[in-house]
Amino acid sequence: MLTQRRTAIVTGASRGIGHAIAMRFHSDGWRVITVSRTPPPGVCPWSRERTHILLDLSDLDNVVRCIEIMRDMLGDGGLDALVNNAGISPKGRDGARLDSLETDVATWQSMFNTNFYAPLLMTRGFASELAKARGAVVNLTSIAASRVHPFAGAAYATSKAALGALTREMAHDLAPMGIRVNAIAPGEIDTAILSPGTPRIVERDIPMRRLGTTEETADLIQFLCSPRAAYVTGAEIPINGGQHV
Repeated sequence: MLTQRRTAIVTGASRGIGHAIAMRFHSDGWRVITVSRTPPPGVCPWSRERTHILLDLSDLDNVVRCIEIMRDMLGDGGLDALVNNAGISPKGRDGARLDSLETDVATWQSMFNTNFYAPLLMTRGFASELAKARGAVVNLTSIAASRVHPFAGAAYATSKAALGALTREMAHDLAPMGIRVNAIAPGEIDTAILSPGTPRIVERDIPMRRLGTTEETADLIQFLCSPRAAYVTGAEIPINGGQHV
């Protein structure tokens, strides 16, 4: 018997973890719908299906527009997985950490729009489609949400902590609809946006003495979106080589 092709939406899919998880879903035979503020590298396989949207989710009007466009792509189908990966973490001059006293309000608002309100609106916006497929949501928080990080700023950390709380609330609220909501909290993952001082963190703070990979992170996300995690909801799982211990 033919089975219906599963569908995933991944935000922030042009690079790093988002690109890796979109590639993982695609390689597993899923239909992948993506959004990012920069074009994906080269010609990603799902781009040929015209399912990539170029929008900046720090503008909430763009989030609403994104939901409308993606809903048209879904048609009458359900949504099996929503990965709220898009996030921004601006730095000061020479990569300096932006603290809570001097970061301007516009920067706080932009980060909360992308890191918190976009996942909220995306999840609410696709609740019906997720319920239809008994789908799963995965939010990406951060190790910076639970400790002061030497490079991640105060607004970024606060927005990710708020997203962790939202994950628990939505897990509670959406469970009766058959939707699971979980989060992962990455530490130092080997991507293009690592700060210059990261090697010191690896040597001093990470028991495994190495960076994580985007592929390892995609493995965890894929698991949380699979039937193997059917009884897991409301969890926030660290993936950081022991950095949190």
